[in-house]
Amino acid sequence: MPHRVSDFLRNPSASFEAQVANLKKATVRRPSPEPRRSSSSYTPSITSLREQLSGHRSHSYASSLDDDHNTSSSSTHNHTSRESHTMKTMTSLQRSPSTEKREAEQHSHHRISFGPLHFGRSSRESHIGTSNQNLTLDWKIESPPIVLHGDTENSTGALVSGLLFLTVREEPVQLESFTATLNIHTTQKRPYTAHCHDCIHQYKELQKWSFVQGPLTLTKGKHGFPFSVLLAGHLPASMDGPLVAIAYEFHAEAAQQSCPSSSASSGTTTPVPVKLEKTLDVKRSLQAPELPHHSVRIFPPTNIKANVHFPQVIYPIGQNTLTLRIDGIARLNSNVKTLEFWKLKKLTWRLEETAKAIAPVCAKHQPTSTGSDDESAPTPKGVSRTDTRIIGEKTLLSGWKSSYAGVDDSYIELELDYMLSKHAKYACDTRTRDGIEVTHQLMIELVVSQEWAPMNKPAMITQTGVGRILRMHFTDILTQRGGIGVSWDNEAPPIYQDVPPSPPSYNEEILGSEDGISEHIEPLDASRP
Repeated sequence: MPHRVSDFLRNPSASFEAQVANLKKATVRRPSPEPRRSSSSYTPSITSLREQLSGHRSHSYASSLDDDHNTSSSSTHNHTSRESHTMKTMTSLQRSPSTEKREAEQHSHHRISFGPLHFGRSSRESHIGTSNQNLTLDWKIESPPIVLHGDTENSTGALVSGLLFLTVREEPVQLESFTATLNIHTTQKRPYTAHCHDCIHQYKELQKWSFVQGPLTLTKGKHGFPFSVLLAGHLPASMDGPLVAIAYEFHAEAAQQSCPSSSASSGTTTPVPVKLEKTLDVKRSLQAPELPHHSVRIFPPTNIKANVHFPQVIYPIGQNTLTLRIDGIARLNSNVKTLEFWKLKKLTWRLEETAKAIAPVCAKHQPTSTGSDDESAPTPKGVSRTDTRIIGEKTLLSGWKSSYAGVDDSYIELELDYMLSKHAKYACDTRTRDGIEVTHQLMIELVVSQEWAPMNKPAMITQTGVGRILRMHFTDILTQRGGIGVSWDNEAPPIYQDVPPSPPSYNEEILGSEDGISEHIEPLDASRP
Protein backbone atom coordinates (compact mmCIF):
# COMPACT_ATOMS: atom_id res chain seq x y z
CA MET A 1 0.00 0.00 0.00
CA PRO A 2 2.84 2.54 0.49
CA HIS A 3 3.54 2.46 -3.25
CA ARG A 4 -0.07 3.54 -3.91
CA VAL A 5 0.31 6.50 -1.58
CA SER A 6 3.54 7.60 -3.20
CA ASP A 7 2.05 7.27 -6.65
CA PHE A 8 -1.01 9.25 -5.64
CA LEU A 9 1.01 12.04 -4.01
CA ARG A 10 3.16 12.51 -7.06
CA ASN A 11 0.23 13.90 -9.04
CA PRO A 12 -2.87 13.74 -6.81
CA SER A 13 -4.99 16.39 -8.47
CA ALA A 14 -4.30 15.44 -12.03
CA SER A 15 -4.96 11.74 -11.48
CA PHE A 16 -8.27 12.40 -9.68
CA GLU A 17 -9.53 14.82 -12.31
CA ALA A 18 -8.53 12.42 -15.05
CA GLN A 19 -10.46 9.62 -13.37
CA VAL A 20 -13.57 11.79 -13.08
CA ALA A 21 -13.27 12.83 -16.74
CA ASN A 22 -12.93 9.22 -17.85
CA LEU A 23 -15.89 8.31 -15.66
CA LYS A 24 -18.10 10.93 -17.35
CA LYS A 25 -17.10 9.75 -20.82
CA ALA A 26 -17.78 6.14 -19.94
CA THR A 27 -21.28 6.74 -18.66
CA VAL A 28 -24.23 6.91 -21.06
CA ARG A 29 -27.17 9.22 -20.40
CA ARG A 30 -30.56 7.58 -20.55
CA PRO A 31 -33.93 9.43 -20.62
CA SER A 32 -35.39 9.91 -17.16
CA PRO A 33 -38.94 8.66 -16.47
CA GLU A 34 -39.60 11.68 -14.21
CA PRO A 35 -38.85 15.33 -15.01
CA ARG A 36 -37.00 16.08 -11.77
CA ARG A 37 -34.69 12.97 -11.95
CA SER A 38 -32.37 14.30 -14.64
CA SER A 39 -29.28 13.25 -12.65
CA SER A 40 -30.28 9.57 -12.57
CA SER A 41 -28.25 8.97 -15.73
CA TYR A 42 -25.15 8.56 -13.55
CA THR A 43 -26.66 5.69 -11.55
CA PRO A 44 -24.74 2.83 -13.28
CA SER A 45 -21.31 4.28 -12.17
CA ILE A 46 -22.16 5.04 -8.57
CA THR A 47 -20.35 1.89 -7.30
CA SER A 48 -17.13 2.64 -9.13
CA LEU A 49 -17.19 6.24 -7.98
CA ARG A 50 -17.69 5.13 -4.41
CA GLU A 51 -14.62 2.87 -4.70
CA GLN A 52 -12.54 5.75 -5.99
CA LEU A 53 -13.69 7.95 -3.17
CA SER A 54 -12.90 5.33 -0.58
CA GLY A 55 -9.39 4.89 -2.03
CA HIS A 56 -8.92 8.64 -2.06
CA ARG A 57 -9.77 8.83 1.63
CA SER A 58 -7.24 6.12 2.50
CA HIS A 59 -4.53 7.76 0.44
CA SER A 60 -5.07 11.13 2.02
CA TYR A 61 -4.83 9.80 5.54
CA ALA A 62 -1.73 7.65 4.73
CA SER A 63 0.15 10.56 3.17
CA SER A 64 0.40 12.35 6.48
CA LEU A 65 2.77 9.66 7.87
CA ASP A 66 5.71 9.94 5.44
CA ASP A 67 5.85 13.51 4.06
CA ASP A 68 6.54 16.76 5.79
CA HIS A 69 3.83 18.62 7.69
CA ASN A 70 3.41 21.53 5.25
CA THR A 71 2.99 19.38 2.20
CA SER A 72 0.57 17.03 3.90
CA SER A 73 -1.51 19.89 5.28
CA SER A 74 -1.97 21.60 1.92
CA SER A 75 -2.76 18.38 0.14
CA THR A 76 -5.18 17.33 2.88
CA HIS A 77 -7.03 20.65 2.57
CA ASN A 78 -7.30 20.32 -1.22
CA HIS A 79 -8.43 16.73 -1.01
CA THR A 80 -11.00 17.55 1.69
CA SER A 81 -12.58 20.32 -0.44
CA ARG A 82 -12.72 18.00 -3.41
CA GLU A 83 -14.21 15.30 -1.22
CA SER A 84 -16.97 17.62 0.05
CA HIS A 85 -17.84 18.67 -3.49
CA THR A 86 -17.88 15.04 -4.61
CA MET A 87 -20.08 14.06 -1.64
CA LYS A 88 -22.62 16.68 -2.64
CA THR A 89 -22.65 15.23 -6.12
CA MET A 90 -23.07 11.74 -4.64
CA THR A 91 -25.93 12.94 -2.47
CA SER A 92 -27.77 14.28 -5.48
CA LEU A 93 -27.05 11.09 -7.42
CA GLN A 94 -28.17 8.79 -4.60
CA ARG A 95 -31.62 10.43 -4.13
CA SER A 96 -34.26 7.81 -4.59
CA PRO A 97 -37.54 8.44 -6.54
CA SER A 98 -39.50 8.45 -3.25
CA THR A 99 -37.26 11.24 -1.89
CA GLU A 100 -37.72 13.36 -5.01
CA LYS A 101 -41.49 12.79 -4.93
CA ARG A 102 -41.65 13.84 -1.27
CA GLU A 103 -39.69 17.03 -2.00
CA ALA A 104 -41.99 17.82 -4.95
CA GLU A 105 -45.04 17.46 -2.70
CA GLN A 106 -43.48 19.80 -0.14
CA HIS A 107 -43.03 22.51 -2.81
CA SER A 108 -46.38 21.93 -4.50
CA HIS A 109 -48.38 23.56 -1.68
CA HIS A 110 -47.69 26.95 -3.29
CA ARG A 111 -49.59 26.00 -6.45
CA ILE A 112 -53.37 26.46 -6.89
CA SER A 113 -55.17 24.10 -9.23
CA PHE A 114 -58.94 24.27 -9.78
CA GLY A 115 -59.09 21.04 -11.72
CA PRO A 116 -62.35 20.48 -13.60
CA LEU A 117 -64.31 23.20 -11.72
CA HIS A 118 -66.79 25.31 -13.73
CA PHE A 119 -68.14 28.67 -12.65
CA GLY A 120 -71.76 29.11 -13.81
CA ARG A 121 -72.30 29.65 -17.52
CA SER A 122 -68.76 30.84 -18.13
CA SER A 123 -67.61 27.27 -18.75
CA ARG A 124 -67.94 25.86 -22.22
CA GLU A 125 -69.55 22.61 -21.11
CA SER A 126 -72.56 24.42 -19.57
CA HIS A 127 -73.71 25.55 -23.04
CA ILE A 128 -73.75 22.05 -24.51
CA GLY A 129 -77.29 20.91 -25.22
CA THR A 130 -78.92 24.28 -24.48
CA SER A 131 -79.00 25.74 -28.01
CA ASN A 132 -80.07 24.69 -31.46
CA GLN A 133 -77.79 25.87 -34.22
CA ASN A 134 -80.04 24.71 -37.04
CA LEU A 135 -83.36 26.22 -35.85
CA THR A 136 -83.94 29.70 -34.40
CA LEU A 137 -87.09 31.43 -33.15
CA ASP A 138 -87.85 35.15 -33.24
CA TRP A 139 -90.87 37.47 -33.35
CA LYS A 140 -92.11 40.80 -34.66
CA ILE A 141 -94.98 42.86 -33.24
CA GLU A 142 -96.97 44.53 -36.02
CA SER A 143 -99.56 46.31 -33.86
CA PRO A 144 -98.94 49.77 -32.33
CA PRO A 145 -97.89 50.19 -28.68
CA ILE A 146 -100.30 48.44 -26.33
CA VAL A 147 -102.43 51.14 -24.70
CA LEU A 148 -105.76 50.58 -22.93
CA HIS A 149 -107.77 53.76 -23.58
CA GLY A 150 -110.27 54.69 -20.88
CA ASP A 151 -110.98 53.35 -17.43
CA THR A 152 -111.58 49.71 -16.57
CA GLU A 153 -115.35 50.02 -16.97
CA ASN A 154 -115.49 51.73 -20.37
CA SER A 155 -112.30 50.60 -22.11
CA THR A 156 -112.66 48.25 -25.10
CA GLY A 157 -109.18 46.85 -24.65
CA ALA A 158 -106.16 46.72 -26.93
CA LEU A 159 -105.43 44.56 -29.96
CA VAL A 160 -102.03 42.83 -30.16
CA SER A 161 -100.87 41.10 -33.34
CA GLY A 162 -97.55 39.88 -34.61
CA LEU A 163 -95.57 37.13 -36.32
CA LEU A 164 -93.42 34.31 -34.98
CA PHE A 165 -90.53 33.35 -37.27
CA LEU A 166 -88.92 29.92 -37.36
CA THR A 167 -85.68 30.06 -39.33
CA VAL A 168 -84.11 26.83 -40.62
CA ARG A 169 -80.47 27.34 -41.53
CA GLU A 170 -79.19 24.07 -43.03
CA GLU A 171 -81.07 20.78 -42.78
CA PRO A 172 -84.87 20.35 -42.89
CA VAL A 173 -86.59 20.20 -39.53
CA GLN A 174 -89.37 17.84 -38.44
CA LEU A 175 -91.59 19.81 -36.04
CA GLU A 176 -93.61 17.88 -33.51
CA SER A 177 -95.28 20.83 -31.77
CA PHE A 178 -95.22 24.62 -31.82
CA THR A 179 -97.17 26.44 -29.11
CA ALA A 180 -97.27 29.88 -27.51
CA THR A 181 -98.95 31.26 -24.37
CA LEU A 182 -99.62 34.71 -22.90
CA ASN A 183 -99.84 34.90 -19.11
CA ILE A 184 -100.28 37.61 -16.48
CA HIS A 185 -97.60 37.13 -13.87
CA THR A 186 -98.35 38.78 -10.52
CA THR A 187 -95.51 38.91 -8.00
CA GLN A 188 -96.29 39.66 -4.36
CA LYS A 189 -93.39 41.57 -2.80
CA ARG A 190 -94.89 41.26 0.68
CA PRO A 191 -96.51 37.81 0.43
CA TYR A 192 -98.68 36.03 2.91
CA THR A 193 -95.88 33.55 3.64
CA ALA A 194 -92.27 34.38 2.91
CA HIS A 195 -90.19 31.92 0.83
CA CYS A 196 -93.34 30.25 -0.55
CA HIS A 197 -93.45 30.15 -4.34
CA ASP A 198 -97.24 29.85 -4.58
CA CYS A 199 -97.80 32.75 -2.19
CA ILE A 200 -95.38 34.96 -4.11
CA HIS A 201 -96.21 34.11 -7.74
CA GLN A 202 -99.64 33.94 -9.35
CA TYR A 203 -100.20 33.17 -13.04
CA LYS A 204 -103.27 33.69 -15.17
CA GLU A 205 -103.42 32.43 -18.75
CA LEU A 206 -104.94 34.89 -21.21
CA GLN A 207 -104.39 33.14 -24.53
CA LYS A 208 -102.83 29.98 -25.92
CA TRP A 209 -101.89 29.24 -29.52
CA SER A 210 -101.13 25.88 -31.13
CA PHE A 211 -99.56 26.51 -34.54
CA VAL A 212 -98.76 22.89 -35.40
CA GLN A 213 -101.48 20.26 -35.08
CA GLY A 214 -99.30 17.36 -36.24
CA PRO A 215 -95.84 16.58 -37.58
CA LEU A 216 -94.67 19.32 -39.93
CA THR A 217 -91.56 19.48 -42.12
CA LEU A 218 -89.86 22.86 -42.47
CA THR A 219 -87.37 23.36 -45.25
CA LYS A 220 -84.46 25.74 -45.25
CA GLY A 221 -85.58 29.35 -44.93
CA LYS A 222 -87.72 31.65 -42.79
CA HIS A 223 -91.27 30.57 -41.89
CA GLY A 224 -93.83 32.95 -40.35
CA PHE A 225 -96.72 32.08 -38.03
CA PRO A 226 -99.19 34.93 -37.26
CA PHE A 227 -100.83 35.41 -33.87
CA SER A 228 -103.21 37.97 -32.37
CA VAL A 229 -105.05 38.57 -29.12
CA LEU A 230 -107.49 41.16 -27.78
CA LEU A 231 -106.60 42.27 -24.28
CA ALA A 232 -109.77 43.08 -22.34
CA GLY A 233 -110.26 46.59 -21.04
CA HIS A 234 -110.56 45.56 -17.39
CA LEU A 235 -107.06 44.07 -17.29
CA PRO A 236 -104.44 45.98 -15.27
CA ALA A 237 -101.51 47.78 -16.81
CA SER A 238 -97.93 46.65 -16.33
CA MET A 239 -96.53 47.93 -13.07
CA ASP A 240 -93.70 47.49 -10.58
CA GLY A 241 -94.82 48.86 -7.22
CA PRO A 242 -93.66 48.44 -3.63
CA LEU A 243 -96.27 45.73 -2.99
CA VAL A 244 -97.07 44.10 -6.32
CA ALA A 245 -95.44 43.70 -9.73
CA ILE A 246 -97.59 42.84 -12.79
CA ALA A 247 -96.03 41.61 -16.03
CA TYR A 248 -97.43 40.20 -19.29
CA GLU A 249 -95.20 37.27 -20.25
CA PHE A 250 -95.20 35.74 -23.74
CA HIS A 251 -93.68 32.28 -24.06
CA ALA A 252 -93.25 30.29 -27.30
CA GLU A 253 -91.70 26.84 -27.74
CA ALA A 254 -91.01 24.70 -30.82
CA ALA A 255 -90.18 21.01 -30.27
CA GLN A 256 -88.67 18.71 -32.89
CA GLN A 257 -89.27 15.03 -33.42
CA SER A 258 -86.86 12.47 -31.99
CA CYS A 259 -84.25 11.19 -34.42
CA PRO A 260 -82.10 8.01 -34.30
CA SER A 261 -78.67 8.58 -32.80
CA SER A 262 -75.43 7.67 -34.53
CA SER A 263 -74.39 5.64 -31.49
CA ALA A 264 -75.95 2.19 -31.25
CA SER A 265 -76.00 2.21 -27.46
CA SER A 266 -77.84 5.53 -27.06
CA GLY A 267 -80.78 4.73 -29.30
CA THR A 268 -82.70 7.92 -30.19
CA THR A 269 -81.96 11.52 -29.26
CA THR A 270 -84.45 14.34 -28.72
CA PRO A 271 -83.30 17.72 -30.04
CA VAL A 272 -83.36 20.63 -27.64
CA PRO A 273 -86.62 22.65 -27.96
CA VAL A 274 -86.31 26.20 -29.23
CA LYS A 275 -87.83 28.74 -26.81
CA LEU A 276 -88.70 32.42 -26.90
CA GLU A 277 -89.60 34.47 -23.81
CA LYS A 278 -90.69 38.10 -24.11
CA THR A 279 -92.52 40.65 -21.99
CA LEU A 280 -95.29 42.91 -23.28
CA ASP A 281 -95.50 46.46 -21.93
CA VAL A 282 -99.18 47.27 -21.38
CA LYS A 283 -100.16 50.86 -20.53
CA ARG A 284 -103.40 52.62 -19.68
CA SER A 285 -104.30 56.12 -20.80
CA LEU A 286 -107.15 58.21 -19.40
CA GLN A 287 -108.48 61.23 -21.21
CA ALA A 288 -107.83 64.49 -19.39
CA PRO A 289 -110.74 66.94 -18.88
CA GLU A 290 -110.72 70.07 -20.97
CA LEU A 291 -110.99 72.39 -17.96
CA PRO A 292 -109.02 72.16 -14.70
CA HIS A 293 -110.77 71.12 -11.54
CA HIS A 294 -111.83 73.91 -9.16
CA SER A 295 -111.69 73.46 -5.40
CA VAL A 296 -112.30 75.82 -2.44
CA ARG A 297 -110.80 75.37 1.02
CA ILE A 298 -111.74 77.32 4.19
CA PHE A 299 -109.57 77.30 7.31
CA PRO A 300 -111.52 78.17 10.46
CA PRO A 301 -111.31 79.88 12.94
CA THR A 302 -109.58 82.30 10.54
CA ASN A 303 -111.17 83.94 7.51
CA ILE A 304 -108.59 82.47 5.14
CA LYS A 305 -110.09 80.97 2.00
CA ALA A 306 -108.13 79.25 -0.76
CA ASN A 307 -109.31 78.88 -4.35
CA VAL A 308 -107.41 76.21 -6.27
CA HIS A 309 -107.49 75.23 -9.96
CA PHE A 310 -105.51 72.06 -10.75
CA PRO A 311 -105.50 69.30 -13.40
CA GLN A 312 -107.11 66.05 -12.30
CA VAL A 313 -105.09 63.94 -14.75
CA ILE A 314 -101.31 64.22 -14.65
CA TYR A 315 -98.51 62.45 -16.55
CA PRO A 316 -95.17 61.03 -15.41
CA ILE A 317 -93.23 63.24 -17.84
CA GLY A 318 -93.85 66.96 -17.93
CA GLN A 319 -94.98 69.73 -15.60
CA ASN A 320 -98.42 70.26 -14.12
CA THR A 321 -99.59 73.74 -13.13
CA LEU A 322 -101.73 74.56 -10.11
CA THR A 323 -103.18 78.04 -9.56
CA LEU A 324 -103.76 79.20 -5.97
CA ARG A 325 -105.39 82.37 -4.65
CA ILE A 326 -105.70 83.03 -0.92
CA ASP A 327 -108.26 85.60 0.32
CA GLY A 328 -109.29 86.74 3.79
CA ILE A 329 -105.74 87.32 4.98
CA ALA A 330 -106.50 90.77 6.49
CA ARG A 331 -108.84 91.64 9.38
CA LEU A 332 -109.74 94.95 11.03
CA ASN A 333 -109.68 95.06 14.83
CA SER A 334 -111.85 98.06 15.65
CA ASN A 335 -111.32 97.80 19.40
CA VAL A 336 -107.65 98.66 19.23
CA LYS A 337 -107.79 100.19 15.73
CA THR A 338 -105.23 97.83 14.18
CA LEU A 339 -104.96 95.75 11.04
CA GLU A 340 -104.04 92.06 11.35
CA PHE A 341 -102.39 90.31 8.40
CA TRP A 342 -101.54 86.70 7.60
CA LYS A 343 -98.33 86.51 5.57
CA LEU A 344 -97.14 83.42 3.70
CA LYS A 345 -93.65 82.36 4.77
CA LYS A 346 -93.16 78.89 3.27
CA LEU A 347 -94.95 76.53 0.87
CA THR A 348 -94.25 72.80 0.55
CA TRP A 349 -95.80 70.43 -1.97
CA ARG A 350 -95.36 66.69 -2.44
CA LEU A 351 -96.87 63.93 -4.51
CA GLU A 352 -97.77 60.81 -2.55
CA GLU A 353 -98.53 57.40 -3.98
CA THR A 354 -100.63 54.99 -1.92
CA ALA A 355 -100.72 51.33 -2.87
CA LYS A 356 -103.12 48.75 -1.49
CA ALA A 357 -103.09 45.04 -2.21
CA ILE A 358 -104.33 41.76 -0.83
CA ALA A 359 -101.60 39.15 -0.53
CA PRO A 360 -103.36 35.86 -1.39
CA VAL A 361 -102.79 32.70 0.58
CA CYS A 362 -102.00 29.47 -1.22
CA ALA A 363 -103.71 26.16 -0.56
CA LYS A 364 -100.75 24.91 1.45
CA HIS A 365 -100.86 27.78 3.95
CA GLN A 366 -104.62 28.14 4.05
CA PRO A 367 -105.60 28.52 7.73
CA THR A 368 -107.70 25.69 9.09
CA SER A 369 -111.12 26.23 10.62
CA THR A 370 -111.15 27.14 14.30
CA GLY A 371 -114.10 24.91 15.06
CA SER A 372 -116.63 27.73 15.35
CA ASP A 373 -120.33 27.09 15.00
CA ASP A 374 -120.64 29.41 12.04
CA GLU A 375 -119.58 27.12 9.20
CA SER A 376 -120.80 29.59 6.58
CA ALA A 377 -118.08 32.11 7.47
CA PRO A 378 -115.98 32.93 4.38
CA THR A 379 -112.47 31.58 4.22
CA PRO A 380 -109.92 34.39 4.32
CA LYS A 381 -108.38 34.97 0.87
CA GLY A 382 -105.33 36.83 2.09
CA VAL A 383 -104.04 39.70 4.14
CA SER A 384 -104.30 43.38 3.26
CA ARG A 385 -101.14 45.39 2.62
CA THR A 386 -100.72 49.18 2.39
CA ASP A 387 -97.72 51.28 1.47
CA THR A 388 -97.19 55.01 0.87
CA ARG A 389 -94.20 56.61 -0.84
CA ILE A 390 -93.30 60.11 -2.04
CA ILE A 391 -92.61 60.43 -5.77
CA GLY A 392 -92.07 64.21 -5.87
CA GLU A 393 -91.65 67.13 -3.45
CA LYS A 394 -90.28 70.66 -3.16
CA THR A 395 -90.18 73.58 -0.70
CA LEU A 396 -90.62 77.21 -1.79
CA LEU A 397 -89.70 80.27 0.25
CA SER A 398 -90.67 82.81 -2.41
CA GLY A 399 -92.26 83.09 -5.82
CA TRP A 400 -95.75 84.36 -5.03
CA LYS A 401 -97.44 87.74 -5.34
CA SER A 402 -99.16 89.37 -2.35
CA SER A 403 -101.13 92.57 -1.76
CA TYR A 404 -102.16 94.17 1.58
CA ALA A 405 -103.94 97.29 0.29
CA GLY A 406 -106.95 96.88 2.55
CA VAL A 407 -109.24 94.50 4.33
CA ASP A 408 -111.12 93.52 1.18
CA ASP A 409 -108.26 93.93 -1.29
CA SER A 410 -105.60 91.75 0.38
CA TYR A 411 -104.71 88.49 -1.35
CA ILE A 412 -101.89 86.06 -2.21
CA GLU A 413 -101.56 84.54 -5.69
CA LEU A 414 -99.18 81.98 -7.11
CA GLU A 415 -98.78 79.45 -9.90
CA LEU A 416 -97.27 76.21 -8.70
CA ASP A 417 -95.50 73.83 -11.10
CA TYR A 418 -95.24 70.30 -9.73
CA MET A 419 -93.99 67.12 -11.30
CA LEU A 420 -92.49 63.73 -10.49
CA SER A 421 -88.90 63.51 -9.36
CA LYS A 422 -86.32 62.71 -11.99
CA HIS A 423 -85.46 59.21 -10.74
CA ALA A 424 -88.72 58.44 -8.94
CA LYS A 425 -90.23 54.98 -9.17
CA TYR A 426 -93.94 55.20 -9.77
CA ALA A 427 -97.00 53.21 -10.77
CA CYS A 428 -99.97 54.62 -12.61
CA ASP A 429 -103.44 54.64 -11.07
CA THR A 430 -104.79 51.11 -11.06
CA ARG A 431 -107.79 49.30 -9.66
CA THR A 432 -108.17 45.59 -10.36
CA ARG A 433 -110.66 42.92 -9.43
CA ASP A 434 -108.00 41.17 -7.33
CA GLY A 435 -107.87 43.98 -4.78
CA ILE A 436 -104.88 45.89 -6.20
CA GLU A 437 -105.34 49.66 -6.01
CA VAL A 438 -102.94 52.54 -6.63
CA THR A 439 -103.92 56.19 -6.02
CA HIS A 440 -102.10 59.54 -5.93
CA GLN A 441 -102.56 62.73 -3.94
CA LEU A 442 -101.05 66.19 -4.08
CA MET A 443 -100.33 67.54 -0.57
CA ILE A 444 -99.80 71.28 -0.01
CA GLU A 445 -98.68 72.86 3.28
CA LEU A 446 -98.74 76.64 3.81
CA VAL A 447 -96.92 78.20 6.77
CA VAL A 448 -98.41 81.62 7.61
CA SER A 449 -97.54 84.04 10.42
CA GLN A 450 -99.68 86.81 11.89
CA GLU A 451 -98.58 90.47 11.88
CA TRP A 452 -100.33 93.71 12.89
CA ALA A 453 -99.99 97.40 12.13
CA PRO A 454 -101.85 100.61 13.17
CA MET A 455 -104.73 101.62 10.93
CA ASN A 456 -103.23 105.03 10.18
CA LYS A 457 -99.70 103.62 9.71
CA PRO A 458 -100.00 100.30 7.79
CA ALA A 459 -96.25 100.26 7.06
CA MET A 460 -95.35 99.86 10.73
CA ILE A 461 -95.64 96.05 10.84
CA THR A 462 -95.04 94.17 14.07
CA GLN A 463 -94.72 90.40 14.54
CA THR A 464 -97.24 88.81 16.89
CA GLY A 465 -95.52 85.43 17.16
CA VAL A 466 -98.68 83.56 16.09
CA GLY A 467 -98.39 81.11 13.20
CA ARG A 468 -100.47 78.41 11.53
CA ILE A 469 -99.96 75.54 9.11
CA LEU A 470 -102.64 75.25 6.42
CA ARG A 471 -102.84 71.82 4.81
CA MET A 472 -104.66 70.85 1.61
CA HIS A 473 -104.73 67.64 -0.37
CA PHE A 474 -106.10 67.03 -3.86
CA THR A 475 -106.69 63.76 -5.71
CA ASP A 476 -104.67 63.38 -8.90
CA ILE A 477 -104.84 60.57 -11.43
CA LEU A 478 -101.45 59.52 -12.78
CA THR A 479 -101.68 57.95 -16.22
CA GLN A 480 -99.71 57.51 -19.42
CA ARG A 481 -100.07 59.71 -22.47
CA GLY A 482 -102.18 58.24 -25.23
CA GLY A 483 -99.94 59.59 -27.99
CA ILE A 484 -101.34 59.67 -31.51
CA GLY A 485 -103.06 56.31 -31.15
CA VAL A 486 -106.75 55.76 -30.49
CA SER A 487 -108.77 52.81 -29.36
CA TRP A 488 -108.79 49.86 -31.76
CA ASP A 489 -112.57 49.97 -32.22
CA ASN A 490 -112.38 53.59 -33.42
CA GLU A 491 -109.69 53.05 -36.02
CA ALA A 492 -110.89 49.71 -37.43
CA PRO A 493 -112.71 49.91 -40.80
CA PRO A 494 -116.39 48.84 -40.92
CA ILE A 495 -117.11 45.21 -41.62
CA TYR A 496 -119.51 43.92 -44.28
CA GLN A 497 -122.52 43.70 -41.93
CA ASP A 498 -122.10 47.35 -40.91
CA VAL A 499 -122.40 48.70 -44.48
CA PRO A 500 -125.84 50.34 -44.89
CA PRO A 501 -128.12 49.29 -47.79
CA SER A 502 -127.79 51.07 -51.11
CA PRO A 503 -130.28 53.82 -52.02
CA PRO A 504 -133.52 52.76 -53.81
CA SER A 505 -133.78 52.82 -57.61
CA TYR A 506 -135.67 55.63 -59.35
CA ASN A 507 -138.65 54.03 -61.07
CA GLU A 508 -141.20 56.85 -60.75
CA GLU A 509 -141.89 59.88 -62.90
CA ILE A 510 -140.50 63.03 -61.55
CA LEU A 511 -142.30 66.16 -62.55
CA GLY A 512 -140.28 69.08 -63.62
CA SER A 513 -140.26 72.53 -62.20
CA GLU A 514 -142.82 75.28 -62.70
CA ASP A 515 -142.08 75.62 -66.42
CA GLY A 516 -144.01 72.42 -67.04
CA ILE A 517 -141.10 70.35 -68.23
CA SER A 518 -141.47 66.76 -67.14
CA GLU A 519 -138.89 64.03 -67.20
CA HIS A 520 -139.34 60.30 -67.21
CA ILE A 521 -136.55 58.30 -65.60
CA GLU A 522 -136.50 54.61 -66.28
CA PRO A 523 -134.80 52.06 -64.06
CA LEU A 524 -131.42 50.85 -65.17
CA ASP A 525 -131.28 47.55 -66.99
CA ALA A 526 -128.09 45.62 -66.61
CA SER A 527 -128.64 43.74 -69.91
CA ARG A 528 -128.67 46.92 -71.98
CA PRO A 529 -125.34 48.19 -73.27
